[in-house]
Amino acid sequence: MNVAVLGAGAWGTALAISAARRASGAGRVLLWGRDATQVEDMQQERRNTRYLPEAGLPASLEITDDWQAALAHAGTTGLLVIATPMAALADMLARVPADAAVLWLCKGFDKATGRLGHEIAQAVRPGGRSGVLSGPSFALEVAQGSPTALVAASPDAALCEQAVTAFHSDSLRVYTSADPVGVEVGGAVKNVLAIATGIADGLALGLNARAALITRGLAEMTRLGVALGAQPDTFMGLSGLGDLVLTATGHLSRNRTVGLQLAQGKDLPTILRELGHVSEGVYSAATVLARAQTLGVSMPISEAVVQVIDGRLSPQAAVQALMGREARPEH
Repeated sequence: MNVAVLGAGAWGTALAISAARRASGAGRVLLWGRDATQVEDMQQERRNTRYLPEAGLPASLEITDDWQAALAHAGTTGLLVIATPMAALADMLARVPADAAVLWLCKGFDKATGRLGHEIAQAVRPGGRSGVLSGPSFALEVAQGSPTALVAASPDAALCEQAVTAFHSDSLRVYTSADPVGVEVGGAVKNVLAIATGIADGLALGLNARAALITRGLAEMTRLGVALGAQPDTFMGLSGLGDLVLTATGHLSRNRTVGLQLAQGKDLPTILRELGHVSEGVYSAATVLARAQTLGVSMPISEAVVQVIDGRLSPQAAVQALMGREARPEH
């Protein structure tokens, strides 16, 4: 089975590297990038010097900027994997064949529409074979072959099995799930909560505070997910608790880095400019809160993050507001 990864950022490149290392003679892996100059550089240097310079590209990994060639590579029996930011998902889904098997890697709510990935897919290509591949995963570690576990989620069980066939290996375990709603809510909300944890760490509030934020953040995530139709157990898995712990505590986390630097007094435009990569938590935070408020779901940590991002509260004032809330039952 051939695999075409559409998007040559850090995560798309890392997954393509992992798949190419794993692929047998029965299938080939191709990485598509929209920037012809970047693609030419990757072809010559055999590494993605822009987004993942630490990892070399396997000789078997094909690279192109030809869109039609990428679609033809997957054909009707292969797998297309969209590895763009959430803001580009609708456009990418609109451009792929109606009968294609498609997974996306992006996490978050679309800022323009407030939709999750599966909601975008339902609107853009209703009835199409689609799902999400998510879980606790830093791109560099996947590219280096460090042990990682992901979850492929779709109501289409055959599509989930295609993901297992394409990516499951000695270094990358792929589990399956029939709950794309829960997997996507986990992947979106954990980015917002990672900003909160970064703020707490940046203010040197201690490990007790970090544990409290992660635990109460998981409760917020679960409440929103269940209100949107997810299964509660999903949030105790890889895309919920697993991804939250990684993103909230790992030094490679862009969202945690945003929180750390906000706590140090840096302004948000400067932080994002210096980061050089998309921080989905910044773009999703307001949408997460808006969806929660529409459903009557309480998310005080997420609300505090939005207020800090918008400049309405300082990091210190946000912490004081959270600690000053009235006592209540845990569950």
